[in-house]
This record gives sequence, structure tokens and C-alpha cells, in this order.
Amino acid sequence: MFTEEKKNSQIYQDSNHLKPDTEIVVSNLVKDFYKKKLPINLHGINSKKYIGYNVQAAKTLDLSYLNGVIEYLPEELYIKVLAGTPIKIIEDLLEKHNQQLAFEPLDFGYIKDGKSNKGSAAGCVATNYAGSRRFKVGSVRDFVLGFRGVNGKGDIIKSGGTVVKNVTGYDLSKVVSGSFGTLVALTELTLKVSPKKIFQNTIVIYLDDVKIISSLFHKILGSSNEISGATYIPDEPKSKKFDLNKSRVFKFNDLNDDGSFLAIRLEGDRVSVQERLKDISKELELKKYKTSILDNHQSVPFWTKVNNLELFTRTKNNLIRAVIPPSNSEKLMKFIGNKFKYFIDWSGSLFWIEVPDNEDDKIAQIREFIGNNEGYMTIIMKSENFDFKEKVFSTDKAKLMISKKIKESFDPKSLFNPGRMYREI
Repeated sequence: MFTEEKKNSQIYQDSNHLKPDTEIVVSNLVKDFYKKKLPINLHGINSKKYIGYNVQAAKTLDLSYLNGVIEYLPEELYIKVLAGTPIKIIEDLLEKHNQQLAFEPLDFGYIKDGKSNKGSAAGCVATNYAGSRRFKVGSVRDFVLGFRGVNGKGDIIKSGGTVVKNVTGYDLSKVVSGSFGTLVALTELTLKVSPKKIFQNTIVIYLDDVKIISSLFHKILGSSNEISGATYIPDEPKSKKFDLNKSRVFKFNDLNDDGSFLAIRLEGDRVSVQERLKDISKELELKKYKTSILDNHQSVPFWTKVNNLELFTRTKNNLIRAVIPPSNSEKLMKFIGNKFKYFIDWSGSLFWIEVPDNEDDKIAQIREFIGNNEGYMTIIMKSENFDFKEKVFSTDKAKLMISKKIKESFDPKSLFNPGRMYREI
């Protein structure tokens, strides 16, 4: 049955905003849309609706009412949920059993509205955006053990299982992850969970030499000391085009926020963390630099703020997410200089770059540079005067051709979120 339409079937017949609460109803709806060739704006909680192009669709299929935990077995390290289940509900439940989603779901609520909104499980998988631990443990797609959903014909499909060793359909889960709702209407997800680390410390290194920073990132990637976070937060450009909020966001007793710094996270039991702090100090030759330590009570909220993207809270500018090989991060740091507000995560691979409104030419320059250095980028937030001639998602002809073929396989009439990622699809 439907939710809002239960009382009066005529409302369902006339409504363009449909809220099914079972997989069977989703299937029946899509079958009907398939016959009529009606495009669908597919979403859940809609926390990331501003990412990508606007979808021109006759109907909206809102899956937020597919909500709830189906099965959670802490000892088996997995949780099975309906696709519209909020990430917060999942994390709160895992917290009670000292477990977590190790990929650290990003919270895009702050950049849009200045408050938390992590969205739904399906939204997390559909965007495949992971937090600071990504370079250590993998991305969202690496934690999807299985899924159920409805393809563009209305057929119910499933992939994977509930056991970690069961990799049936593993590649299918990878294809669906990051597809932004253009391939499948997800109805159910099985996610691998991990034991939560009971203690953490963060080493803060105060420096702004891009060559040294790049070298430290390289050493961190090769370290055997189980570093689970490495981010560089430079000083902000002295420009009225940006909200200079770095000192407000990162206000901690043991953090000197006057200048640029690199932060390194260690997690585990207290004894292990203390031993690794000593090893890393020698490994990275930290005696050369000014440093400080954020204890557990400061470290936890510090990384929460990083993963909330709070540096860009309520930004009115363009916000770019760029991924580049760590070996090229020094080049990109030099290219950016002090012209933009940005920070680096994933030990040199992930750049978040804020570009002022009415400066789309700068976006084009950044895109060209990143493309020439083996990277790709996505325009996460678009400013009021954004020129839609600029591509939101980077791609090339070969990748676009592959994407078209995959789209045709899952959604032959291009019903789901047409044009959301690429105008051609």
C-alpha cells in the first residue's frame, strides 16, 4: 500500500508525488511508468537533491517511507535495513553495540542548511561518498554486502547476501553504488559494520610548506602504524568572497588555529595508540615541527567536523569535490595556492575546494588542471549564478559510453532520474 494515498485511491491516481511503503508497490508503480514511458524523479530523504542537474520528470517516487531495520546481528557484523532508513537511526543503533559504519558517512546537511542531515542508507550508497577513513578501509561500496531493488522495467532484483564471505553479486553492488538513483530504485540494503575503536588521538602538525605536506602524506600512506585519518587544513584566503570560519569551526583547547595544519588520527585501545604515537613521531621526524596532541575528547569532534564539511557551512559559493592521485597532490596545492578556500583529506587524494559565485571560469580552469593530472571532480554545490554549461560530473567519451550501456541494461527507457548525472543519459 501507499502512505499518503491509502485513504483515497483517487488521490493516488491524480498525485505526481508517490510514497510507496513496500517493495511490491514500488515494482507495480515502475511497471506502470515503464508502459507509459514516464520519467521518474527518484529520491529518499532528499538530503543531496542539489548534487547534479535538475531532473525533468512527470512523477516523483519518494522512497523515504521504506524505513526501518529488518535485521541486525552484531556478532555477524552486518545490518539489513530498508533503503529509506536514516543513517542517524542506523548509527544510533550501532553505537549501542559499540559498532560503526567504518566508511564514515558524510553529512551534507551543514553545507546546505547549517545543521545535520546524513540522509538515508540508499542515499549514502547511491552517492558513494565516504569520509576521512576512506583511504584506510575503503569506500561505501566496499561495505555493501547485498541489496534489493527495482529496475527500470519494474522487475525486483537482488544481489549479494548477509555473510561477509558471500561475494555473489559483488560487482553489481559496485555498479549501483555511486549511480545517484539512475539505475535502480533501491528498496533494501545489507551493510557490513565494524567494531568501534574505543580510543583515539590526533597529532596536529603546524606547517604550510606544500612540498613537506606532500611528503608527509606519502609517508602516511606507506606507514604500518594504522593511521585512519590524514587531513590538511590550510589558512583561509583573506577575501570577503568566503566565510572565514576556520577559527570558529576548529576551536579546541589543544589546537592552534591561527595557521595551516596537518592532522593525523590514530584509533584503537589506549595502550596501542600511545605506542603508535611514539613510532609515528620517529617515522615522520616530528621533532622538526611544531606539534600538539588532541586527546580523545577533542579528537572525536574534530573528525566529526571534518566529515560534516563544516568549513563550508551554508556556503553560497560553488563547492567542488576533486579526487586526484596522491602523487599529484603537491601540484594541485601549488595550483590552488591561496586563491580558494579548501582542505585536503584521504592523505592527499581528496580536495574540497570552494569557488566564489560568478567565477565559473575558475571552475573550468580547475577541471582542466585536475583532468590533466589523472583526477576527476564533481560540483557538489552550485552557486546562484552557476553557468550550467559547465559539467557537474567529470567524464570522458569512453566512460560516458560505458555509463550509457549500463543505464540501458538497468533502465532501458531511461525512467530513473534522467539527466541527473549526465545530460546525455
